[in-house]
This record gives sequence, structure tokens and C-alpha cells, in this order.
Amino acid sequence: MNTLVIEKEDLRYNIEQIKKFLEKTGKDDRGNPVQMIAVVKANAYGLGLVEFTKFLRDQGISFFAVATLAEALQLRKAGIKEEILMLSSTAIKKDVETLVQNNIILTIGSKEDIMVAEQIGEEQNKKIRVHLKIDTGFGRYGFVYSNEIELIESLKSIKQIQIEGTYSHFSVSFYDDKYTKKQFERFMDCIAFLKRNEIETGMLHICNTSAFLKFPNMHLNAVRVGSGFLGRISFQNTVGLKKIAYLESQVTEIKTLPKGFNIGYSNIYTTPKEMKIAIIPCGYMDGVNVNNGKDMFRRVDKMRYLLGSIKDFFKNQNQYVKIGGNNCKILGRIGTYHVACDISEKAIKIGDKAIFSVNTKFVDSAIRREYR
Repeated sequence: MNTLVIEKEDLRYNIEQIKKFLEKTGKDDRGNPVQMIAVVKANAYGLGLVEFTKFLRDQGISFFAVATLAEALQLRKAGIKEEILMLSSTAIKKDVETLVQNNIILTIGSKEDIMVAEQIGEEQNKKIRVHLKIDTGFGRYGFVYSNEIELIESLKSIKQIQIEGTYSHFSVSFYDDKYTKKQFERFMDCIAFLKRNEIETGMLHICNTSAFLKFPNMHLNAVRVGSGFLGRISFQNTVGLKKIAYLESQVTEIKTLPKGFNIGYSNIYTTPKEMKIAIIPCGYMDGVNVNNGKDMFRRVDKMRYLLGSIKDFFKNQNQYVKIGGNNCKILGRIGTYHVACDISEKAIKIGDKAIFSVNTKFVDSAIRREYR
């Protein structure tokens, strides 16, 4: 059985390193410690939503953020009573009613969101807890930072909404410092405008993991940390975070192939000599060699990706799986649910454990998660 293994001690270490780094920020402008909001979206980046959230809670983290209604409800049904912020805004009344019923903090990012929240607050005779979202250049949820008149007109008459926080989201903080600083300036200008118009902003937060680590001056009242817990960051790791999870499978078949024998789909690999190979029931549906899509990159990044792919082709895709301490080269294309690897001259037998380094977000949610 394939298993995604999460190493608890390494995860605990990462949490402590992140806490120590946050403590260096000192106090916020209110004289309070900067708060950590743990982002557990996307099945907790593949680590198992409920298990991961409970682990973080046991380490003293008490504020969580999710991306979907289903995630929020799953946590509540699992007995998570701590604060939960829904990072996606919605003007669908039924969904908002469900969120309010389960004490989930709403994100408000449009006048339509406000109208629905106000209506529900009036109907239920209660204050609706929200965080206000400002779009500083992401083009997704939130009031566009430059539409100041619309923002004030939408907020000036609220009665049932209680703004407990205001936030934005960086789009390229992992590699474009100049644009990140521009987004931050837009956010702070918008906050100043709101305060001048006597709009309560509550807790301020804009940093995701990369900005949290790169720009301590932007921590404000709170930071949102997600992928950092996994130790998987796309820039220089200056905090010493560890990659905490791996995919575990086992060798299920061993065979010897003659010289000139094709392996895998498309016949892209042919044995240069007689080879002993192992078959492992793990493929791209399990997350092996699956990464973020090319659509997330700029044109220059796509060119680099293409050049890297060409190099990998001529190198026969230098990818490895670890079996019994041996790095074994994967041969041919990775299949839906299997890989073949070279075990020539290695003492490997059927049943031996096979370890893959994977992006946990892309490990099928049906695969068992085990915290060890």
C-alpha cells in the first residue's frame, strides 16, 4: 500500500523555526505579538486537512485559514473549535448562511458580499464577523485598491458587519521583490484611506510564507504561513526548514530485460545492455514527478522550463527513487500507477521499501497519510 509519510519531528522542528523567526519581529503597532494564521488549504497542502490542523493546534497554533466551504465544514465536523478564516469571498446566500452558522470568519471583497452579509445579519439579529479583502494587484478576490470611492460607499452604511481584519495577497513574492513592495505600498495606502474615513480595519495581514520569510517589515499584525511548514519554498532557505514528507511504496516485481528492450509508454527509453529492473506501483496519479503547471510562470520561466525539459529528455530524465538506501534511476516515462527503475548490481528484492520525493499537494487524496 502506498503511503504519504509525514515525519512528525521534522514538522515540529519547522513549526518551532517559524515561531522563532516570527518572534524576531517583536511587537506589532498595537504592542502585541504578531499573530500566526496557519493556512491549511488544499487538504493542508496534501498532508491531510484534519490531521495536519490538529497537529498544528497541539503545537499552540489557534488561528487557521481555508480556501473552501467544504474545508471549513470538515474542520468543524472534526471538532476544531479554533478560529477559521475563509479566504475566498462569496455572495451566495446559502453558502454565507452555512459559514455564519458554523462560526467561520467571512472574507468580504465586494459590495455584493456586503449586501448578503448585512441581510443575513439582520435576519439573524447578529454581527457577522469578517475580514476585508483588498486586491492590490492579484486580480482575484477583493476590492480593487484604487477604487476608493466604491470601497467607502460599500462600507459606510454597514450595521451588521464587524470588520475584524483587513488583508491582501501577494502574487509574486517568491521572486519579484519590486512588485511585492509595490503591492505592500498599495495596501498600506488603502489602509490609511480607510482609517481617514473612520472605517475600522482590525487585524492587518498581507504576508504569505515567502513574504513572511523575506520581508519581516511587512509582518503587520499577523502573517499567513502555509507551505513553509512543509519546508518546501521556492527561494533560498535561510531558516533551515526541512522537507517533511515522502511517498512510500514497495518493489512488487523484479525482472531482467535484454539489450535493446523498450521500457514504458512512447518507447523513449531502450535498454543499452542487459538490465535488471524493479517495478514499483507508484505513478503520476500518486504525485510522482508532478509539479506546479507551466501556466504559473512568466514567458521567461516557460522558456527555462522548456529548456530544462529538453535537457531531461537527452539525459533520459535523471530521476531517482530510493530503495534500501540505493538511489535507483527511473527508466522511461512514469506511468499512471507505476514506474520502472534500474537495480542492476544492487541487492534489492521484492517487498523492499521505495521512497519518492514528491510535491505533497499532488499526492492523490485517496492515499493514506501517516504521521510517524
